[in-house]
Amino acid sequence: MREKIKKYAVELGVEDVGIAAVEDYQSPQSPALESIYPGAKSMVVLAYRELSTCESPNPQIAMNGRLDVMEFSRSCNYKVAQFLERECGAKAMTVPASWPMDINNKTKGVIGEVSLRHAAIAAGLGAFGRHNLVVHPQLGSRMIFTAILSDLEITSDAPPKENPCDQCNQCVEACPAQALNEEGKTDFFKCLKNSQPYGLGGNIRFWSKFADASPEDRKEMLRDDYFWRLYQAGFIGFQYFCFKCLAACPVGQR
Repeated sequence: MREKIKKYAVELGVEDVGIAAVEDYQSPQSPALESIYPGAKSMVVLAYRELSTCESPNPQIAMNGRLDVMEFSRSCNYKVAQFLERECGAKAMTVPASWPMDINNKTKGVIGEVSLRHAAIAAGLGAFGRHNLVVHPQLGSRMIFTAILSDLEITSDAPPKENPCDQCNQCVEACPAQALNEEGKTDFFKCLKNSQPYGLGGNIRFWSKFADASPEDRKEMLRDDYFWRLYQAGFIGFQYFCFKCLAACPVGQR
C-alpha cells in the first residue's frame, strides 16, 4: 500500500512523499491530532519544490511562484486524499499548506492546525535546518508541504541518515530581520514584520492611524501606495515579501 500511494502522488507531479504514523508526529504547539480527526492512524505528507522565483528581487514575481506551488499543492492534496478513499478504503482528511488557520489574539495566526514541518520530519522527508525549516536531503529548503490524515495503519518512513543542514549559517546571514539569530528559534514577529509588511500587523497600524486622521488625511492615506498594497495583500490572503532564508540555502541547488 505504501508504494502504491507514493507512486500515485509522484505521477501527479509531487516531488517526494513520506508517510508517518500519528504517534511519531510531535508538534509542541499545534492541537492534538485527535481533536482534528478522532481515530487518525497515519498521515501522508507531500513535498513540493518551490521554483527559482524565490530568488527574484521583484517581490511580486517571488510571491507569484509561491502562489503557483500552493495552488498546485491544493489540487494534488485533494487528489491523493480521493485516491486513499477510493482505492484504499480510507477515511481521509486534507491539511492545506496554509490558510485557513485558527487566528486569534493569542496565536496571531502563525500556528497551523497541523504543523507541516513536524509532519514532514515524522514522515522522513528531512531534518530541521539552522533556519528551523525542513531541509530535504536532495531538494533542500525550497519546499512546501501538505498532508492527508487517514485511518490507514501504516508505519513511518525512516528519517534521513544524517541532517542535510551543515550549519553553514548562510540563511542566518541573509535574514534582513535578524529573526534567526538565536539557534533553534525563529522570532516570528521579526520575521512577519519584514516578510509580510502588509499582513495583520500592517493592517492594524494603518487602520489605527486612519481612525485618528482628519478627513483630508484619510483621503491622502487612501491614495497612498501603502493602502493599495494592503488591499492587494488582503485580496491574495497574505503576501510574502521575503524568501531570503530559502534562497540562501545551498542544499539541493543545481
